[in-house]
Parts: sequence; structure tokens; C-alpha cells
Amino acid sequence: MTNILLGFLPSGSEWIIIGLVILLLFGGKKIPELMRGLGKGVKSFKEGVNEAKDEINKVKEDVDKPTNSDKKAE
Repeated sequence: MTNILLGFLPSGSEWIIIGLVILLLFGGKKIPELMRGLGKGVKSFKEGVNEAKDEINKVKEDVDKPTNSDKKAE
């Protein structure tokens, strides 16, 4: 299965062709703006993932805490 997936990934020369096509489509002046926007998007995504992890951990800690009724049963 892994060999099939690796067959679809571009090799070294294909990356060069992809880069040239992007350069032709957007021009040299637009590429830094595109990369900046992409970087901001990745940063925002990571912040969202970290917030979700924090929220999950907070809920998990609340569930794991013993309540007063649990202490009385002991």
C-alpha cells in the first residue's frame, strides 16, 4: 500500500516543473505574498489545534476529578 502512495508523489525534476508553473502563473512579485498568507494560515491552524487539545485536556481533568459524593462513598 505504501509503495502505491509513494508512486503518486512528485520526484525531484517534477518539483522543478511545478515551481516553474507557479512562477509563470503568479509572477515573482506575488509569490512572497502567497507564501506569507500560507504561513499565516498554517500558524492559525496550529493555534486552533492547540486550543482544541487544551480544551480536551481541561474536560478530561474535570471528568477525572473525584466529586464530594465519591469521597463520602469511601
